[in-house]
Amino acid sequence: MPALDRQDEPATAAPMATAKPGRLRYLILAMLFTVTTINYADRSTLSIAGDSMQRDLHISSGELGVLFSAFSWSYLIAQIPGGWLLDRFGSKKVYGGAIFVWSLFTMGQGAIGFFAGAAVVLLFILRFAVGMAEAPSFPGNSRIVAAWFPTKERGFASALFNSAQYFATVAFAPLMGWLVTAMGWEHVFTVVGGVGVVLALVWTKVVYAPRSHPRMRKAELDHIAAGGALVDMDAPTAEEEMSAKHTTSGRQNLRHIATLLRNRTTLGVFVGQYFINTITWFFLTWFPVYLVQERDMSILEAGFVASLPALCGFVGGVLGGFLSDRLAQRGTSLTRARKIPIVAGLLLSTSIIICNYVSASWLVVLIMSLAFFGKGMGALGWAVMSDVSPKQIAGLAGGVFNTFGAVAGIVTPLVIGYILDATGSFDLALAFVSACAAMAVVSYLFIVREIKRVELPDQGRVPTP
Repeated sequence: MPALDRQDEPATAAPMATAKPGRLRYLILAMLFTVTTINYADRSTLSIAGDSMQRDLHISSGELGVLFSAFSWSYLIAQIPGGWLLDRFGSKKVYGGAIFVWSLFTMGQGAIGFFAGAAVVLLFILRFAVGMAEAPSFPGNSRIVAAWFPTKERGFASALFNSAQYFATVAFAPLMGWLVTAMGWEHVFTVVGGVGVVLALVWTKVVYAPRSHPRMRKAELDHIAAGGALVDMDAPTAEEEMSAKHTTSGRQNLRHIATLLRNRTTLGVFVGQYFINTITWFFLTWFPVYLVQERDMSILEAGFVASLPALCGFVGGVLGGFLSDRLAQRGTSLTRARKIPIVAGLLLSTSIIICNYVSASWLVVLIMSLAFFGKGMGALGWAVMSDVSPKQIAGLAGGVFNTFGAVAGIVTPLVIGYILDATGSFDLALAFVSACAAMAVVSYLFIVREIKRVELPDQGRVPTP
């Protein structure tokens, strides 16, 4: 009988040893990727429909430029308030509401034709509103990844949702172009906005905090919690709720922002994001113009060629996140696991300056695609923010981080435009973009030291009631 007991023991222990943690977190990641793709499709609707709208509504080029800027200004202004709302009310409610609201505002732009006399004013208001509503999106992505993914899986998760910005161009630009041609520019807004409304409804059924998800298994919850996931971020304990009541005032938020700006790690990540986004905004704004004016391509050729760097950026982004996680899983320190693909990718992006010294168009396209591949690979800032943000203010920290990136979206087109007016050439513009990629490398090598979670000065002290 004792021998039989000893033989039975492995049989009962085996299921526990082979239990797998589950993959519910990847359903959450798929939702983030899908929503972020629609997010960037909404941003690009005006770019695709703009030419037809100009003709139909008699919008001047100057007015169109103002309309393009409306999104960036409100997106910048709303970053920190959006992050605060995420921390105060949770990612599910705030992010889900934001998807619904920005989608309604996008759909509303399709009705501008009925108000031809006030089209520019109304369109500016709606674009401004879309930018404000989308402000919580990327800080929300960062919070959700921090809550759902252990540290050694967070690089890929963050890189995947961040790479959706490139995927949106590849997937939706042809569709929106077809809608303009076949159905009219109005339907670019109504179709893309309508998809967003549906996604907002799906969001309510799919996204939850880890502990409250109806499909969560204990094995997966234990796995992600043991790996460093902030599973209680939106489900605080009683003590944390009491602490939150004392940390959500405007004055306290300003103190938290000051803490982030004084901390060497977070400041270096913020500065690095500004320089990385400079590369992004060159490709989003001036790259097609460069192909037409400097490389004598047709508009049709430029439209096709411009999608190639976006595709390369997507591939590079996914690869950078995968590489970072693999390094961490093999025992490399988190600091090195994050910095290696960031530095390698951004050094590759500096190659954009070589375009000043080549004449063959195919070689220019190759170099630009390589540079954007490197940018995608090095754009792990959101993964780093998930690693370093204080738990209590992850949304606020993400808002500050994205504010630095949004500033680049305003400054970069203006600086390059000034360079072109002053020199009549893109040579200095490409040198400027290359230098910004190099400065991002400097930020991560010499300002950011150890990548670890930042603690607030009052962490661990719960105020007495």
